[in-house]
Amino acid sequence: MTKPALPPGPRYPAAYMTLGWFARPTSVLRRCRARYGDTFTLPIVHEGPWVVLSHPDDVKQVFTGDPRLLHAGEGNVILKPMLGSNSVLLLDEQPHMRQRKLMLPAFHGERMKAYADTMREVAEREVASWPQGEPFAVWPRMQAITLEVIVRTVFGVDRAGEIQRLQKVLERVLDWGTDPLAFFPLLVLGPEHGLTRALARLRLREVDDLVYSEIQRRRGAEDLAEREDVLSLLLQARHEDGSPMADEELRDELMTLLVAGHETTATALAWTIERIVRHPHVLERLTDEDDEDYLEAVVKESLRLRPILPLVARRLQEPMEIGGHLLPAGVTITPSIWLMHRREDV
Repeated sequence: MTKPALPPGPRYPAAYMTLGWFARPTSVLRRCRARYGDTFTLPIVHEGPWVVLSHPDDVKQVFTGDPRLLHAGEGNVILKPMLGSNSVLLLDEQPHMRQRKLMLPAFHGERMKAYADTMREVAEREVASWPQGEPFAVWPRMQAITLEVIVRTVFGVDRAGEIQRLQKVLERVLDWGTDPLAFFPLLVLGPEHGLTRALARLRLREVDDLVYSEIQRRRGAEDLAEREDVLSLLLQARHEDGSPMADEELRDELMTLLVAGHETTATALAWTIERIVRHPHVLERLTDEDDEDYLEAVVKESLRLRPILPLVARRLQEPMEIGGHLLPAGVTITPSIWLMHRREDV
């Protein structure tokens, strides 16, 4: 009987491999696929071995597989110090489904259309302020757009002074979350280490105080039932036993939406603009034609070339055969969008 085993991969110590991944992830992926093929193993500290997948059939098997056997929450544990233990991104099986059901009504199709009006307003005002005929950094401007959209649609803050106050506090936290030097202790110590948790609490204290204050203020709002922002809708959500979401649950889900929606969207927008200005014929067609299909294709092509994350993670609960390899329980399966979207055959 075949015993579970890991695919081949670099034999460097885990600490060395992790530093290489942290510094140049796409270079690591490219070199490893060139040497080991579609499937290979990377030793990563605090994560156990990663089994990287890049063949479309293998990736499909993971995304259509049994979530009881492929835990996404466990795969995202590195986010726990910032998002908290109640985040829908860190839960699996029934706890994940319970939290997901609470959040779904806030993202109903009609509500998203209403949010689009806010997105358009913020974007048009921001673009109108850009200088003409001189270069400027586009990524911070995309961050400004996405952060204001989140403050208004998720937190429901719409007064100018309050928007600016909340933005400043959130910016400091988000800058910490994307600063490689600030992130380094998490990489070295791991997300469950006591010092990591203590550092996170210290860095998050200001934003936590602000978020909890906003939750309490909104609970007492006379117009709560009429409001359409995500926080107000979550405050009205109920568990199966009829109880409301606790403050800690609300805080963790608000931070999840902030982290998952701000930096990712801003980065995607910035890379899309960077790609467009390097291809004048694309910019000309986008400017001259009102073609939504072409616009969507341009955005998708940018995301293909510059995906927000190079891979995602699932923690394997039982041995499973993927791509001809019988993999042992406990490994982290990491489908790589960056590699798969650079395959000549697709």
